[in-house]
Amino acid sequence: MSKTSGLGAAVVVDDGSGTPATITNDVTEFSISTPVALQDITGVDKSAHERLALLADGSVSLKGVLNNASAKSHMTLSSITAGLARTTKITPTSSTDPYLQMEILYSDYQVARSASGELTWTAPGELQDGTVPTWTNS
Repeated sequence: MSKTSGLGAAVVVDDGSGTPATITNDVTEFSISTPVALQDITGVDKSAHERLALLADGSVSLKGVLNNASAKSHMTLSSITAGLARTTKITPTSSTDPYLQMEILYSDYQVARSASGELTWTAPGELQDGTVPTWTNS
């Protein structure tokens, strides 16, 4: 794969009934994190750290513009208070890969109106199902 921009990205999130909704046009920013916990196992006989890799994790943060049309961002994300895991697939480039798909438990759906009148939302979420997040390259 060659270097690329994030132009043409795609974001698909299950709605409250488990139906995938493409909310790409409403998303203005996203971030993805796939950290691995580390345990420091450095003995007193060492001059540098020794570590073991432990549990993997994943999180997503979506930001966008409120769109209350059917199958768009507000209708898809406003029911996250139900505590349902949502399949979330993000393809950060204009091609079909790489992409990351995870079962995400969204913890909040924040809607904000700025002083200038913008109506935006933020939706942070974390890995729900214990499956190690893995980027797919077909």
